[in-house]
Amino acid sequence: MRIARCGGPEGVIGFGVVEGVDEAGAVTAESTFTPILGHPFGQIEVAGPPVPLEGLRLLAPTLPSKVIAVGRNYADHARELGNEVPDEPIIFLKPSTSVIGPGEAIVLPEQSEQVEHEAELAVVIGRLCKEVPLHRVPEVILGYTVANDVTARDLQRADGQWTRGKGFDTFCPIGPWIETDLDPDDLTLTCTVGDELRQATSTSHMERRAHELVAWISNVMTLIPGDVILTGTPAGVGPLRDGDSVSVTISSIGTLTNRVVSS
Repeated sequence: MRIARCGGPEGVIGFGVVEGVDEAGAVTAESTFTPILGHPFGQIEVAGPPVPLEGLRLLAPTLPSKVIAVGRNYADHARELGNEVPDEPIIFLKPSTSVIGPGEAIVLPEQSEQVEHEAELAVVIGRLCKEVPLHRVPEVILGYTVANDVTARDLQRADGQWTRGKGFDTFCPIGPWIETDLDPDDLTLTCTVGDELRQATSTSHMERRAHELVAWISNVMTLIPGDVILTGTPAGVGPLRDGDSVSVTISSIGTLTNRVVSS
């Protein structure tokens, strides 16, 4: 099931189920959006008939209380920045105000001269949980979506910690929807900027798999429905400049595309 959050022509925003996308996960003339009652973090109840998806605006598919991101979870990315894979996961927080949806603009801040893309698989939490054992992790996951952990690399390096470099408004695009029926352990992940392929890998190359990360993080903090966990980025991170269009694609989910603008 694909769960999206959409805005309609009259400004109404709500969750619904998307059907009729093509094999690549792209919206077609046959794609529909069936609204559901309330939110998807529980029993899903249909609230109305399906409507054409093309007439709606896809928004970020969740509004998380927090985004927990994992650093250096692909060995090739750790190496390209001169780092080693850590013995335990390195985690950091991105504020909820950094979240944007498909088609929205990544805004380059004046403080940075080196903003870069980081293509990532994102896990969306489906229920309140803490200290989840590994074998029960599937019970607390709503599904998976596509993310871009946008980073002001020069500020990250200068600060010696990652809050400012990762935390600007618009620095966490996610979408286009949440795929609930998915094995996250062997998905193709790519990132293109314009026509240039920048990143390409499989999630099978992660040092710690998605379920392992959820269990580990839940032993640090309580997770709330809608929270997002970013599982790390592979090698190939590179610059974003005013006028660029950046697309992250994950097999079995779809493509998240955002334009880039100067502040």
